[in-house]
Amino acid sequence: MISIVLIGTGNIATHLFDTFLQYDMLNVLQVVGRQKETLNYFSQKTDTCLLTETITTADVYIIAVSDDAITEVSSKLKDVNGLVVHTSGSVPMLALANCKNIGVYYPLQTFSKGKKVNFRTIPICIEAENDENLKSLSFLAETISDKVYHISTEQRRHLHLAAVFVNNFTNYMYTIGNEICDEHQVPFDILRPLIKETSDKIATLAPKEAQTGPARRNDVATMQRHLDQINGKNKKQIYKILSESIQEKYGKKL
Repeated sequence: MISIVLIGTGNIATHLFDTFLQYDMLNVLQVVGRQKETLNYFSQKTDTCLLTETITTADVYIIAVSDDAITEVSSKLKDVNGLVVHTSGSVPMLALANCKNIGVYYPLQTFSKGKKVNFRTIPICIEAENDENLKSLSFLAETISDKVYHISTEQRRHLHLAAVFVNNFTNYMYTIGNEICDEHQVPFDILRPLIKETSDKIATLAPKEAQTGPARRNDVATMQRHLDQINGKNKKQIYKILSESIQEKYGKKL
């Protein structure tokens, strides 16, 4: 059994907490937060404390906080003997260098409170300074996920960049599409099957092969009509930049 202290009360911390509770070999001894009210959910099921209070002894301390708070939080753990890890995709493992045993436990997924996820399908990227700590992290990851990868800090920072493109930027495109639909009283639900098919298609095709649309086929007239329709300078710029980028990728120019 691995004993765990979870530091953080946000989306990732909440999903990890709920998942860890499903496995007898994982024991969440304590959840640590900055504000008492954020600990209410966790206090019903385990011990809780504030970051300024005494943190209990555990095998693994998982820091699931915002990137800019990781170093500060880790300073509270510099004297513990357990393995201290963070869950960030972009922060180097050495940001925890003031601790004795360090690593990274990065679940690559988008997390929202109230939206359940199946951790068995979520890739977990792990990194540690030595084989013993890597073995502990492997056990912790493989207990909840069928997709565990040993990824270095350098690889992880590029992976996180790629994730921003395929997830965060893509979702912003959905937001723009939703706004256009709302402006013209068109139900956004009409686009949901298209969104699903676009996602499903890259399960069997490389993204480059799956590309379609007016920019891909060099349909200049359609692209110009779209630009004339778009309200707002930013949306026009986004449309132009993406269209030009697609055309350059496929050897065609506006």
